Amino acid sequence: MAITVDELVVADPPQAWSTAGFTVTDGTCRVGDVGIRLVGRERGIGIIGWALRGLDARDIDGIPTAVAGGAPTAPAEHANGVTGIDHIVVLSPDVDRTVAALAAVGMTPRRERLGTLGGRPIRQVFFRFGAVIIEVVGAPDPAGDGPSTLWGITYNVADIDRTAAYFSGRTTPVKDAVQPGRRITTVGHQQFGMSVRTAMLSAPILSS
Repeated sequence: MAITVDELVVADPPQAWSTAGFTVTDGTCRVGDVGIRLVGRERGIGIIGWALRGLDARDIDGIPTAVAGGAPTAPAEHANGVTGIDHIVVLSPDVDRTVAALAAVGMTPRRERLGTLGGRPIRQVFFRFGAVIIEVVGAPDPAGDGPSTLWGITYNVADIDRTAAYFSGRTTPVKDAVQPGRRITTVGHQQFGMSVRTAMLSAPILSS
């Protein structure tokens, strides 16, 4: 059975996500096949864990991990134009260690690239968890022995210009993405009271 992301647990108040144009019902925001459970600041900050399908109970390189139960979530419509999750960023102090931890649960890297983040060199390794890409990011060389963390979410949107207009100046200018033919903008998440780094990406280019 393939491993897929069933749920993310986020230490944000539901109202913050509602203000940012996400539909939230009973404390959960349903994006594509993934439920985002908003548990409030009492639990910490950011993405504090996830539930995966197709995996025995174990944490992955320090990321609190639960086994999904019940039927997959049904997607909701969102006023900000979000249609699904493109990728989840995992920030790692030791990329080789994190890649090995994912290999231990049967995940194989799809590709790898070197880039920059904030002017610093980074290494990126990509995995496919069903419809969602997991992007492991860290320095090219090991930088510590702490746990990996779920760092941010990039969403697919139906119309990137309409989404940017919805946020009314609270995003970076829309620009070309690394992915060929696609465009991206970063949301000022803190302006909405959100603690998860958030980006919006235009729809994938479908091959003919």
